[in-house]
Amino acid sequence: MAIDGLDKAFWNGKRVLLTGHSGFKGSWAALWLASMGAEVTGFSLAPETDPNLFGLAGIAGTVRSHFGDLRDAEAVRRAVDEAEPEIVLHMAAQPLVRRSYVDPVGTFETNVMGTVNLLEALRGIETLRTVLVVTTDKVYENTEAGISFREEDTLGGHDPYAASKAAAEIVTSSYARSFLDERGVRVATARGGNVIGGGDFSEDRLVPDIWRALKAGQPLVLRNPAAARPWQHVLDCLCGYFTYARGLTDRVDLPPALNFGPPHDAPPLTVSELADAVQSALGAIPVWEPANDAGPREMMMLEIDSRKARAVLGWKDQLAGTPCVSWLADWYRALNTGNDMRACTLAQIAAYEELHRGGTS
Repeated sequence: MAIDGLDKAFWNGKRVLLTGHSGFKGSWAALWLASMGAEVTGFSLAPETDPNLFGLAGIAGTVRSHFGDLRDAEAVRRAVDEAEPEIVLHMAAQPLVRRSYVDPVGTFETNVMGTVNLLEALRGIETLRTVLVVTTDKVYENTEAGISFREEDTLGGHDPYAASKAAAEIVTSSYARSFLDERGVRVATARGGNVIGGGDFSEDRLVPDIWRALKAGQPLVLRNPAAARPWQHVLDCLCGYFTYARGLTDRVDLPPALNFGPPHDAPPLTVSELADAVQSALGAIPVWEPANDAGPREMMMLEIDSRKARAVLGWKDQLAGTPCVSWLADWYRALNTGNDMRACTLAQIAAYEELHRGGTS
């Protein structure tokens, strides 16, 4: 039987600690969990960009927020103690590959020791039932042999970002086996693909780069147009995380790590192919130019196999393929025309829930 990760009866009243709640994925997660009745406490750095989804969607008035740095163990402990969580979704990270080359020490401190600080603080929480640590599709040792990575494949990482997230996987497993398993706390890691959707304004990401170029009337510059990635809509990915967290909390026998990516039979789009599709969906003539300098090395081929998550959770995409691009374009068009973006974001969540109900009935 499929696990319903969007069951409001399950989430209603649950105390959830969500790290990274001011970011792109985190803001969607915070708003969605709160709309299902969860008592959400967020811990994150303040938003970096202007505009940002945290502000546009009114997240500050929706959840209890703590702004702090994962590297500050005492700040993490204070937030954990105040939240007294039953469920923890750890999404905070230094998530950018190119930034990890500029600041490798900060990247390792945030992604590795930040995870240590959180798990250490959680050891003393008696109410704790589930911890889901979100890492990335880049945790695997990627030789660019064209394989689709499965959960059993070797962890690794060429760049500091990938390596730091692989290390976070090892940290999480160690804390689970050393401290949390014996208390009956369920601990797992979720390896998400390249997530796209409305509300992303981050640096060095394709969709916000497209939006910024169109808004400024400037040419779109692509660093690695031939690079292929497992693109997935943010709502599909978060639905997977919520489903995993619910299954763990309900004591379902689940693997300690799962991939969340697009359907296996859908070949990954290249950067240029997605750029063309998004520009067209936004009403622009697809045009771009290659960067003169692509910068530090990034993997050209990345694909993950999410069939295990689909099998054990009963989770599936609702927005794979064309709908993914259409929904994100609808969000940015609404922003460009001055709409209420909290209402728009909630409307997309509600529409997704309707699709989900139709798919699970």
